[in-house]
Amino acid sequence: MFIIQSHAGTRGNTAFRFLSSRRFFCATIAASLFAAFALVMRAGPQGANPRTKRNQAKHSDAEEGRKTFESVCATCHGLDGKGGERGPNVATRAEVQLLSDEETLRILRAGIPAAGMPAFGALGVPKIKAVMDYLRVLQGGGKAASFRGNPQSGKLLFFGKAGCAKCHMINGTGGFLGADLSAYGSNVSVEDIRTAITDPNKDLEPTERTVLATTRDGRQFTGIARNEDNFSLQLQTLDGAFHLFAKSDLEHLEYHAHRLRLRAERQ
Repeated sequence: MFIIQSHAGTRGNTAFRFLSSRRFFCATIAASLFAAFALVMRAGPQGANPRTKRNQAKHSDAEEGRKTFESVCATCHGLDGKGGERGPNVATRAEVQLLSDEETLRILRAGIPAAGMPAFGALGVPKIKAVMDYLRVLQGGGKAASFRGNPQSGKLLFFGKAGCAKCHMINGTGGFLGADLSAYGSNVSVEDIRTAITDPNKDLEPTERTVLATTRDGRQFTGIARNEDNFSLQLQTLDGAFHLFAKSDLEHLEYHAHRLRLRAERQ
């Protein structure tokens, strides 16, 4: 038998400590990286002009769409649009985000019978369009955003002392342990970007936790569980190597409620 331990509220006392000091970087990163991500986000001007009025009207439509989405669509797709037991992710799934407005409206009107999605043409065109507007909000592309920040400073931080690029990649440059962020700003809201930077351990998925595996001969491996079942574990460590373990060969297995992060190098 091996021991499985889960750390839900503490960083644990492992052989490796990878978390950098968030307090040192959060304020600067939160200001600068927003601007870097803004290169792929739509930012709208402010002021009492025709475009502002159009944006206000669109926001009103999206609010009506939210009500319809929550009463009709959320049962299958979830309140956040990220999928449920009966319906797929329509918020962050790339193939859904890439659908044109015309294609999205057609699917909402006619449904996809083969996939079990009913038609909603009976809602009427205004409501269907409002649902689409709200769907774009869930996808991160429907909100106009204006904030302070310097894209070049954000880039320097990302690839420099903040250490982001050690795990994350943008446009082919950077690490591979974390998610590819090349299109992150185009489909994630400013609020979610801020939370991801200032509170990276919030609402962790099981596959995002740091795992510490100790073999029966005392060797320790810290990394991310890429594949796991009742009998085996595939762990990717910081050097990018994959290690396959039979759980019967492990003495101790710990799951920590924080992401695997490299210590940033101060410059």
